[in-house]
Amino acid sequence: QVHVVESGGGLVQPGGSLRLSCAVSVTFFELATLAWYRQAPGKERELAAYISRSGTAVYANSVKGRFTISRDNAKNTVFLQMNSLKPEDTAVYYCNRISADLPWGQGTQVTVTT
Repeated sequence: QVHVVESGGGLVQPGGSLRLSCAVSVTFFELATLAWYRQAPGKERELAAYISRSGTAVYANSVKGRFTISRDNAKNTVFLQMNSLKPEDTAVYYCNRISADLPWGQGTQVTVTT
């Protein structure tokens, strides 16, 4: 059975940083293109970043230059380092394959506020 567990969210001031982690129990993790999605209040879920099996990373324009996605295949984990956070980054963050075909985890709440 596939499990996706996100962690690392929290409350942070603008300009602050957080590092999110996501453990994915799926066969052939190392072959998957993995993604971080986010859903702000009242908005649809959107793609924030993804990383291919070779390590190539792609970012949404809204987070480019501030967020870094990485992966540890030995630990079946994908990370999202978020720097220079802005209030508009406030959302629940989820990870999944880029195809979004795994069961969604509970997400991790990120709140950026003074």
